[in-house]
Amino acid sequence: MQRNEILEKVQDVFRDVFDDEELIIYEDTSSHDIEDWDSLTNVQLVVAIEHELGIRFTSAEIPSWSNVGDMMNSIEKKL
Repeated sequence: MQRNEILEKVQDVFRDVFDDEELIIYEDTSSHDIEDWDSLTNVQLVVAIEHELGIRFTSAEIPSWSNVGDMMNSIEKKL
C-alpha cells in the first residue's frame, strides 16, 4: 500500500471518528490542530485504524507519535 493510500484510509477513519466529512488531515496534523482530539478520541482513532487496516499497535508505539505522519510510519511498518 502506497503512503498516499494509507493517508486516505486514515483520513476516512478520522472523518468517521470526528463525525466530520469535511475534515482534511496531513502528515503534520497533530492533536493541537483538531479541537476535539483528546485522549479518549485518540483511543477511538487507534482502535478504528487497527480494525480498518487489520493491524495491531504496541503500547510503546502510540505514545511516540507526535502527528499523523508518525502514525503512518508505524502503519507502513506493519503492512
